[in-house]
Amino acid sequence: MASTLLITGASSGIGAATARAAADAGWNVALCARSTDKIEALASEIGDGALAITCDVTRREDIRGALEQAADRFGGIDAVYANAGTGVDKPGVENGDPDAWHDMIHVNVLAVLYAAHEAIPHLRKTKGHFIATGSKAGRDHFKGSVYSATKWFVHGFTENLAEEMREWGGRATVIAPGMVDTAFFDEPKPTKIQPEDVANAVMFALSQPETAAVREIYLMPND
Repeated sequence: MASTLLITGASSGIGAATARAAADAGWNVALCARSTDKIEALASEIGDGALAITCDVTRREDIRGALEQAADRFGGIDAVYANAGTGVDKPGVENGDPDAWHDMIHVNVLAVLYAAHEAIPHLRKTKGHFIATGSKAGRDHFKGSVYSATKWFVHGFTENLAEEMREWGGRATVIAPGMVDTAFFDEPKPTKIQPEDVANAVMFALSQPETAAVREIYLMPND
Protein backbone atom coordinates (compact mmCIF):
# COMPACT_ATOMS: atom_id res chain seq x y z
CA MET A 1 0.00 0.00 0.00
CA ALA A 2 1.31 3.42 -0.94
CA SER A 3 2.38 5.84 1.78
CA THR A 4 0.36 9.02 2.30
CA LEU A 5 1.61 12.60 2.65
CA LEU A 6 -0.64 15.48 3.74
CA ILE A 7 0.55 18.92 2.62
CA THR A 8 -0.68 22.31 3.82
CA GLY A 9 -0.27 25.30 1.52
CA ALA A 10 -0.59 22.86 -1.37
CA SER A 11 -2.26 25.15 -3.89
CA SER A 12 0.90 26.59 -5.45
CA GLY A 13 4.66 27.04 -5.14
CA ILE A 14 6.51 24.67 -2.83
CA GLY A 15 3.39 22.80 -1.74
CA ALA A 16 2.21 22.05 -5.26
CA ALA A 17 5.72 21.08 -6.40
CA THR A 18 6.04 18.71 -3.44
CA ALA A 19 2.68 17.14 -4.22
CA ARG A 20 3.82 16.40 -7.77
CA ALA A 21 7.18 15.05 -6.61
CA ALA A 22 5.58 12.81 -4.00
CA ALA A 23 3.01 11.50 -6.47
CA ASP A 24 5.78 10.76 -8.95
CA ALA A 25 7.53 8.79 -6.19
CA GLY A 26 4.41 6.69 -5.61
CA TRP A 27 2.92 8.49 -2.61
CA ASN A 28 -0.72 9.33 -2.10
CA VAL A 29 -1.11 13.06 -1.44
CA ALA A 30 -3.73 15.00 0.50
CA LEU A 31 -3.75 18.62 -0.70
CA CYS A 32 -4.83 21.19 1.88
CA ALA A 33 -5.40 24.88 1.16
CA ARG A 34 -8.11 27.53 1.17
CA SER A 35 -8.01 27.83 -2.65
CA THR A 36 -10.43 25.06 -3.52
CA ASP A 37 -10.24 25.56 -7.27
CA LYS A 38 -6.43 25.33 -7.31
CA ILE A 39 -6.12 22.19 -5.21
CA GLU A 40 -8.95 20.50 -7.10
CA ALA A 41 -7.19 21.25 -10.38
CA LEU A 42 -3.93 19.88 -8.98
CA ALA A 43 -5.66 16.76 -7.67
CA SER A 44 -7.21 16.21 -11.09
CA GLU A 45 -3.77 16.57 -12.68
CA ILE A 46 -2.22 14.02 -10.30
CA GLY A 47 -5.05 11.49 -10.47
CA ASP A 48 -6.52 8.90 -8.11
CA GLY A 49 -3.68 9.20 -5.62
CA ALA A 50 -4.59 12.79 -4.75
CA LEU A 51 -7.30 14.19 -2.51
CA ALA A 52 -8.18 17.91 -2.40
CA ILE A 53 -9.37 19.17 1.00
CA THR A 54 -10.38 22.80 1.51
CA CYS A 55 -8.70 23.80 4.75
CA ASP A 56 -7.86 26.90 6.77
CA VAL A 57 -4.65 25.97 8.57
CA THR A 58 -5.38 28.42 11.40
CA ARG A 59 -8.46 26.40 12.39
CA ARG A 60 -7.66 23.28 14.41
CA GLU A 61 -10.94 21.66 13.41
CA ASP A 62 -10.03 22.07 9.74
CA ILE A 63 -6.66 20.38 10.24
CA ARG A 64 -8.23 17.60 12.29
CA GLY A 65 -10.89 17.03 9.65
CA ALA A 66 -8.36 17.02 6.82
CA LEU A 67 -6.25 14.38 8.55
CA GLU A 68 -9.32 12.24 9.20
CA GLN A 69 -10.46 12.54 5.58
CA ALA A 70 -7.04 11.59 4.27
CA ALA A 71 -6.70 8.67 6.68
CA ASP A 72 -10.15 7.38 5.72
CA ARG A 73 -9.40 7.69 2.01
CA PHE A 74 -5.90 6.21 1.99
CA GLY A 75 -5.81 4.03 5.10
CA GLY A 76 -3.50 6.14 7.25
CA ILE A 77 -1.07 9.06 7.36
CA ASP A 78 2.66 8.49 6.97
CA ALA A 79 3.87 12.08 6.74
CA VAL A 80 2.62 15.62 7.21
CA TYR A 81 4.25 18.66 5.59
CA ALA A 82 3.34 21.91 7.37
CA ASN A 83 4.26 24.16 4.49
CA ALA A 84 1.72 27.00 4.63
CA GLY A 85 3.28 30.35 5.47
CA THR A 86 2.93 34.07 4.92
CA GLY A 87 4.79 37.35 5.40
CA VAL A 88 4.03 41.03 6.00
CA ASP A 89 4.45 44.12 3.85
CA LYS A 90 6.21 46.17 6.56
CA PRO A 91 9.15 44.17 7.90
CA GLY A 92 10.28 46.36 10.79
CA VAL A 93 9.03 46.65 14.36
CA GLU A 94 8.65 50.41 14.89
CA ASN A 95 6.70 50.93 11.67
CA GLY A 96 5.22 47.44 11.48
CA ASP A 97 1.53 46.54 11.53
CA PRO A 98 0.57 44.59 14.68
CA ASP A 99 -2.64 43.36 13.02
CA ALA A 100 -0.54 41.90 10.19
CA TRP A 101 1.76 40.29 12.78
CA HIS A 102 -1.28 38.71 14.40
CA ASP A 103 -2.37 37.12 11.14
CA MET A 104 1.16 36.03 10.22
CA ILE A 105 1.79 34.43 13.60
CA HIS A 106 -1.42 32.45 13.28
CA VAL A 107 -0.21 30.98 9.97
CA ASN A 108 3.53 30.68 10.59
CA VAL A 109 3.46 29.60 14.23
CA LEU A 110 0.08 28.42 15.47
CA ALA A 111 -0.80 26.55 12.28
CA VAL A 112 2.43 24.53 12.55
CA LEU A 113 1.60 23.73 16.18
CA TYR A 114 -1.95 22.76 15.28
CA ALA A 115 -0.77 20.54 12.44
CA ALA A 116 1.70 18.75 14.70
CA HIS A 117 -0.76 18.36 17.56
CA GLU A 118 -3.46 16.90 15.35
CA ALA A 119 -1.07 14.80 13.26
CA ILE A 120 0.78 13.01 16.07
CA PRO A 121 -1.97 10.43 16.80
CA HIS A 122 -1.92 9.47 13.10
CA LEU A 123 1.87 9.53 12.75
CA ARG A 124 2.40 7.47 15.91
CA LYS A 125 0.53 4.59 14.24
CA THR A 126 2.90 4.60 11.26
CA LYS A 127 6.12 5.81 12.94
CA GLY A 128 5.65 8.71 10.60
CA HIS A 129 7.38 11.93 9.66
CA PHE A 130 6.52 15.59 10.33
CA ILE A 131 8.11 18.22 8.09
CA ALA A 132 7.87 22.00 8.34
CA THR A 133 8.98 24.80 6.05
CA GLY A 134 11.49 26.95 7.86
CA SER A 135 13.77 29.48 6.16
CA LYS A 136 17.21 30.98 6.01
CA ALA A 137 15.41 33.69 7.97
CA GLY A 138 15.01 31.14 10.76
CA ARG A 139 18.77 30.67 10.98
CA ASP A 140 20.01 34.26 10.66
CA HIS A 141 19.11 37.64 12.15
CA PHE A 142 17.35 40.21 9.96
CA LYS A 143 16.90 43.78 11.17
CA GLY A 144 13.52 44.14 12.88
CA SER A 145 12.01 41.14 11.09
CA VAL A 146 9.02 39.65 12.87
CA TYR A 147 8.70 37.21 9.96
CA SER A 148 12.22 35.97 10.71
CA ALA A 149 11.27 35.49 14.35
CA THR A 150 8.35 33.28 13.35
CA LYS A 151 10.71 31.10 11.33
CA TRP A 152 13.10 30.89 14.28
CA PHE A 153 10.16 29.41 16.14
CA VAL A 154 9.60 26.84 13.39
CA HIS A 155 13.24 25.76 13.54
CA GLY A 156 13.29 25.45 17.33
CA PHE A 157 9.93 23.75 17.53
CA THR A 158 10.71 21.19 14.84
CA GLU A 159 13.94 20.17 16.58
CA ASN A 160 12.06 19.84 19.88
CA LEU A 161 9.33 17.84 18.19
CA ALA A 162 11.95 15.54 16.67
CA GLU A 163 13.19 14.73 20.17
CA GLU A 164 9.63 13.89 21.25
CA MET A 165 8.85 11.80 18.18
CA ARG A 166 12.05 9.76 18.32
CA GLU A 167 10.74 8.13 21.52
CA TRP A 168 8.34 6.09 19.37
CA GLY A 169 10.28 5.91 16.13
CA GLY A 170 8.96 9.05 14.43
CA ARG A 171 11.00 11.78 12.76
CA ALA A 172 10.75 15.53 12.21
CA THR A 173 12.57 17.72 9.69
CA VAL A 174 12.73 21.44 8.99
CA ILE A 175 13.37 22.51 5.39
CA ALA A 176 15.23 25.84 5.38
CA PRO A 177 15.46 27.50 1.98
CA GLY A 178 16.82 30.88 1.07
CA MET A 179 14.99 32.89 -1.57
CA VAL A 180 12.57 30.72 -3.54
CA ASP A 181 10.96 31.70 -6.84
CA THR A 182 7.32 31.73 -5.69
CA ALA A 183 4.40 34.14 -5.54
CA PHE A 184 5.69 35.18 -2.09
CA PHE A 185 7.71 37.78 -4.05
CA ASP A 186 6.20 40.41 -6.35
CA GLU A 187 8.75 39.82 -9.11
CA PRO A 188 9.85 36.45 -10.58
CA LYS A 189 13.19 35.12 -9.29
CA PRO A 190 14.20 32.67 -12.03
CA THR A 191 17.83 32.38 -10.88
CA LYS A 192 16.92 31.59 -7.28
CA ILE A 193 15.80 28.33 -5.67
CA GLN A 194 12.90 26.75 -7.55
CA PRO A 195 9.91 25.14 -5.80
CA GLU A 196 10.98 21.83 -7.32
CA ASP A 197 14.35 22.15 -5.54
CA VAL A 198 12.58 22.37 -2.19
CA ALA A 199 10.30 19.48 -3.15
CA ASN A 200 13.40 17.39 -3.86
CA ALA A 201 14.70 18.20 -0.37
CA VAL A 202 11.42 17.08 1.17
CA MET A 203 11.53 13.82 -0.74
CA PHE A 204 15.15 13.27 0.30
CA ALA A 205 14.19 13.58 3.98
CA LEU A 206 11.25 11.23 3.51
CA SER A 207 13.34 8.63 1.68
CA GLN A 208 15.88 8.02 4.44
CA PRO A 209 16.07 4.58 6.10
CA GLU A 210 14.68 4.10 9.60
CA THR A 211 18.19 4.33 11.05
CA ALA A 212 18.69 7.93 9.87
CA ALA A 213 16.83 11.12 10.75
CA VAL A 214 17.53 14.23 8.68
CA ARG A 215 16.67 17.02 11.13
CA GLU A 216 17.33 20.01 8.84
CA ILE A 217 17.97 20.66 5.16
CA TYR A 218 19.40 24.10 4.41
CA LEU A 219 19.13 25.25 0.78
CA MET A 220 20.62 28.38 -0.73
CA PRO A 221 20.41 29.70 -4.29
CA ASN A 222 23.53 29.15 -6.32
CA ASP A 223 23.34 32.68 -7.78
